[in-house]
Parts: sequence; C-alpha cells; structure tokens
Amino acid sequence: MAPPPITTSVPPFVGLIVRVLTFICLLISFLVIVTNTHTTSTDYGDVKIKFKDFYAYRYLIATVIVGMAYTLLQTAFSISLVTTGNRLGGEGFYLFDFYGDKFISYFLATGAAASFGMTQDLKQLEGSDQLSKFLNTSNAAASLCLLGFLFAAVSSVFSSYNLPKRT
Repeated sequence: MAPPPITTSVPPFVGLIVRVLTFICLLISFLVIVTNTHTTSTDYGDVKIKFKDFYAYRYLIATVIVGMAYTLLQTAFSISLVTTGNRLGGEGFYLFDFYGDKFISYFLATGAAASFGMTQDLKQLEGSDQLSKFLNTSNAAASLCLLGFLFAAVSSVFSSYNLPKRT
C-alpha cells in the first residue's frame, strides 16, 4: 500500500501573516535607524552623527526600503488571494514570488550583516562608552532587519510550496 500523499500547501492567510510581520519588522527597523543620532563634543565643537555618515548604515536603509516595497506589493497580492480566493497572474507569478522572496531575504540578510559588522568595528575603535547609545540603537535596527530576513525566508519556503508541479 502506498503512503498517503504529502500535502505541503500553506493556507493563504498564514502567508499573509508572515508578510505582514516582515513588513512590520522592516518598518520599525527603518524608523529606528533613521531617527538614530548622537551629538558628541570635540575640540572643534559639537559634532552630530547620523546614520548617513556611514556606508553600512546607508546600505541597511537601502535594503530595508527595497524589502518594504517588495513586501508591500506581495502583501497586496496576498490580501487579494485571501479575499477572492484567486491568484493574480497565474503560474508566472508563483515563480516571481519564489525568486523574489529568495532575493529579498538574502538582500535583507546582507544589510543586517553589514550593519552588525560596522557597529562592531566602531565599538572596537571607540574604546569608550561615548557612542554606545548610537551603536546600540544601530544594532537594534540591524536586529529588526535580521528578524525581517527570517520572516522573508519563511515566506520564501511557503512560496516554494506553491510552485507549479512539473512532471
């Protein structure tokens, strides 16, 4: 007797929830890193440090913005699927979902990794606790981006279940 077939489809509302969680993590990460500033006193006066002073933090912002745009688009598609029961675009969009989710998840991972690396390098160079609040806030933003990556990776797995079966 043959084993029962394995069903690996995920209910559409679960995919929608994962996409909404991805968007929320990325939105909070964006808000945290954009509002992160620090003013320090030097011999030449006060210097205000912002995220845009560092390339790695700018890269984090870029990955988060692209990730939010893609996730917002996919969330709209997921809402349409949940409400109507029909998938927009047919079989071609399943491939778009799969490859898009893969790309975005890895893109978010590189943004978080670059930010973590930059923060660690700055902590070693600083030597004092003068910038620790700025760096800890940057780490928080990178952590939220990493959490967004995890949700995007789960979404990528879910989208692989929906790929058309080729025989």
